[in-house]
Amino acid sequence: MSILVDKSSRVVVQGVTGKEGSFHTRSMREYGTHVVAGVSPGKGGTSFEGIPVFNSLASAVANTGADTSIIFVPPAFAADSIYEAIEDQLKVTVCVTDGIPIQEMMLIKQKLKESNTVLIGSNCPGLITPGEAKLGIMPSHIFKKGPIGVASRSGSLSYEVVFGLTERGIGQSTVVGVGGDGVKGTNFTDLLPMFEADPETEVIVLIGEIGGADEEQAAQYIKSKITKPVVSYIIGASAPSGKKMGHAGTIITHGKGTYQSKIHALQEAGVHLARTPLEVAEIVEEISKGKQLKSQAN
Repeated sequence: MSILVDKSSRVVVQGVTGKEGSFHTRSMREYGTHVVAGVSPGKGGTSFEGIPVFNSLASAVANTGADTSIIFVPPAFAADSIYEAIEDQLKVTVCVTDGIPIQEMMLIKQKLKESNTVLIGSNCPGLITPGEAKLGIMPSHIFKKGPIGVASRSGSLSYEVVFGLTERGIGQSTVVGVGGDGVKGTNFTDLLPMFEADPETEVIVLIGEIGGADEEQAAQYIKSKITKPVVSYIIGASAPSGKKMGHAGTIITHGKGTYQSKIHALQEAGVHLARTPLEVAEIVEEISKGKQLKSQAN
């Protein structure tokens, strides 16, 4: 099993004929993702490399049975694409687009509470279930099927951690890049129960960063609800005070969201803490020696 997507997911690409959409649609299909439709307003009735293109998401869903989407749409239109995915009751939608205004994301968060749609992002690298499906811009070749569930606020650091795991022969069940924005569709506390319920996932890895309260909230959830081992790496130990950081989610307010507060909360929850991205793989390997993780195919 896996969480969120697998080889049975029927994927529609919103913005399929744009520069980013077309490039990554090819990459996702090459990986094996079951792309059944694309959406580009004004280009309905055409096709993109054999994929039927529709003017609206509603038409794409009605004609192909798509249940999952990925959004490669410019910021000015990306929020509308998310609303379409919610209204058409897709199970999962992934929004890679950067630059959706925070006020708009707050309204989208409210809309999500009234639906069953899971939004990953915006401003994220996407998610991948190795060997089954990829939705996003992740470099496919570094992933390997296996028992480690990974959730990350940083795309590049998740690649580094996954590369370290794969080099040691340790695969991943599903890897989710939730994005670095302060307001996003899915947080760690949304993913932890999914990984806990997934029989294929035996160890959970959380990659966090300074700012916000995602890690502290995750620590509280882990302390009371998670029975599987959790390993975490938090970036920002040497971040200079008062300096503006790259991610919107790294804003520190009223002394909360600091590196120290996150480390303290995770330690209190019994999480195994790594000092570097590559140390995550070392810790997971030590856990696996004690736990005898299931061997996995390539």
